[in-house]
Parts: sequence; C-alpha cells; structure tokens
Amino acid sequence: MAYYLLNHDGDGARDLMRAGGWPIGPTERHRDALEPGDLVLVYAAGPRVFVGRAEIASAADAAGVTLTHVEKWDPPVPMDEVLARIPATEDAKGSFSVGLVRITEVEHEAALAVAATRETPPEGAT
Repeated sequence: MAYYLLNHDGDGARDLMRAGGWPIGPTERHRDALEPGDLVLVYAAGPRVFVGRAEIASAADAAGVTLTHVEKWDPPVPMDEVLARIPATEDAKGSFSVGLVRITEVEHEAALAVAATRETPPEGAT
C-alpha cells in the first residue's frame, strides 16, 4: 500500500470526490504505480485545504482512477495545521506543481489526526 495526495487547483476537488473518480493525466509521475488499496488525501490547492480522503479502487486508465471509501471532511483541514504535525525530517511541502503526489505514511496520518480534531459532531450530539 502506498499513500498519495490528489491535488486540484480549486473547489472542484469535492465534485470529483462526489463523482467517485479522479482524472490522472498521462504524464503524472506516479500514475503507473497506483494500485487498488492505495490511500489518498484530496487537496484543494486554491484554499490550501484537505477536503477528504479515499481509497484507490482501480488502476489508472484513460479516464483516471476510481475511488472508494470516500470520506468528505467538513470542515476541511488546513494544510498549515497538517504541516505543523509533521516532523521536519519528513521534508513535507505545502504546495505542489503536479496533480498526483506521493506522500509518506507519517504525512497521511498527520492529516487524519487533524481531521479527527475538526470533525463536526452529528446533530444532537452533546
């Protein structure tokens, strides 16, 4: 299993998640390495927030990949909060020039940890 960040330049990231698929360009560096079971974080670069996570359900084809176990985060998770939880030894970055970025398990887990602290409780919960 590998970990990736799916980078989108704006608010369309949520729409792509909702559709259950993600376009992966033919020149993306890690395109051919994607496998079912790989875990991804979905990042909206415009507002610099993570909007959710998912699992890769298919290898990349002409249309991209299919996502499963899609979880949308509300509220979204700011990149700065995730970077603050990642040790400097990880050499994590906060901006990306490509749409598919390989990340470490530590980076992935940092985003999940921040998301867990920001989740909106279900209506009526105390």
